[in-house]
Amino acid sequence: MESKKVPLRHRSDQNNGTGREKRLKRKEILEKKKSKDELIKAASSDGYPLAAFPASRHYNGNGLSVCLESGSGDKLSSPVKQYIQNLLKANMEGQYGSEWPAEEKVKRREMVAPEARYIFIYEALSASSIETSTTFESERRLTDCVGCKRPLVGFVHYRFTLEEEVPVLYLYEIQLESRIQGKGLGEFLMQLIELIACKICYIKYFSIKS
Repeated sequence: MESKKVPLRHRSDQNNGTGREKRLKRKEILEKKKSKDELIKAASSDGYPLAAFPASRHYNGNGLSVCLESGSGDKLSSPVKQYIQNLLKANMEGQYGSEWPAEEKVKRREMVAPEARYIFIYEALSASSIETSTTFESERRLTDCVGCKRPLVGFVHYRFTLEEEVPVLYLYEIQLESRIQGKGLGEFLMQLIELIACKICYIKYFSIKS
């Protein structure tokens, strides 16, 4: 039985077509990746994401009044770095137990990374209450932020990144001093993080560290 042969010209056409399809597919993939990378870069370069949510820059509820400010890991002052370390230790050492020293080293590296983004929570004090605060009262607080004009009472640490090629906002930490916990602030901050994620068209966010 005589076999049919495909003309060489046809084979070449088929190869050329397949090659074009591969190049177009690769170009499409690269363009999508570039678009996602640019989205991450734009999100990370926004130095004040809270400006888009003026109503969420303050929280008043259950006898608690705080204001929020943005920050980044590569611009933390020494007092704020020390505050973060102290609050992490106060809140997390008991949970990690003997593993805390190793975990603390990891968290110290994470907190000053250039890609680290922060929401700092400051207690809103009246002028009279500030004047009546004594040095002794400030010094006896383990987590006191020495040098801060207002009492720093907590922080949120998050980052923008790609997870399996999907733009995401990773939530690293929500850390609050014990005296302001249980007043609805944590839920408020979670909602704010969702707003920030949605604002830059993120599909999802993850809470990866407690």
